[in-house]
Amino acid sequence: MILHLSAVVLSVTLLIYINHLTQEYSSGVSENVTWQRCVFSIIVSLLVAAWGLKRKSLNYSGAIAGIAVGLIHTYSSYCFLACLFTFFYTSSKATHYRSDKKKKVEEDFKEGGQRNWQQVICNGGASTQLALLYLLSGGPEEIPIDFQRSYVRSWLAVGAIAALAGANGDTWASEIGTVAAKSKPFLITSFRRVPVGTNGGCTFIGMLVSALGGTIVGLSYLLALIMKIGSSFDVLNQSLLLLFVGTFSGFFGSVFDSLIGATLQYSGMDAKTGKIVETPGPNVKHISGRPILKNHTVNLIMTIVTSVAVPTITAQIF
Repeated sequence: MILHLSAVVLSVTLLIYINHLTQEYSSGVSENVTWQRCVFSIIVSLLVAAWGLKRKSLNYSGAIAGIAVGLIHTYSSYCFLACLFTFFYTSSKATHYRSDKKKKVEEDFKEGGQRNWQQVICNGGASTQLALLYLLSGGPEEIPIDFQRSYVRSWLAVGAIAALAGANGDTWASEIGTVAAKSKPFLITSFRRVPVGTNGGCTFIGMLVSALGGTIVGLSYLLALIMKIGSSFDVLNQSLLLLFVGTFSGFFGSVFDSLIGATLQYSGMDAKTGKIVETPGPNVKHISGRPILKNHTVNLIMTIVTSVAVPTITAQIF
């Protein structure tokens, strides 16, 4: 299995490298296409996946998907790597937060999260696609966000940041907000109180931490940018822009996810176990939603919508 995994990683990297070498020699697209960057991308992706396996944040299929996601983010821009790692690390910590309490109310609870390939793709697929488009549009590069100077690449970069910030904000809200709040969550569509773990259930603490979760993703891009190219750009304007992108994406993603979850995702209380379930059954009391979408699909829709809405709005403001 390790040999198969290594073969996939090396094949993908080689294809990207050859493609960009061709671009570099034919049109001088980018001076950042180097074998060192490829090697660094592979090493970082493997190390993060190994760490995720050890911490039980990922299972084997999740680790394989994570390597592909990490490889594309890292090679495209080290700033994307910073955002991705911030999301992965902080969301993993959030998953471990008060796990004993979550175990009592979640039917599909897994220690550490143990995310599979579907969860990895649904949370990181949108940002991966945008990072790949960013890579193909002009090569690997770390750039300040400037819609006036480079609209397309700035739009793609903000979209990638927004997708990760939205995913992180939603994870923080569900993993921290639900167990940190002292009162029961309220359903976002009707504001009635519902049991902890109900899809579409919100708390004020959850909304706050969703914004904070997005904020640190946006600021991680800024920090990586300063470390890579120095402060040769308008740091204040860039800080305000990334603060807006991160904070708004985290909050927007969490709220949008809750709206879908409350309407298109089934939530019920199992009378025997007292846990929240996502499928109807003879001993299940309906709480909210219809059995149309699963949690993975909801996350995917949320990240896609966030990755399109936020850069479009940001381009009009900045």
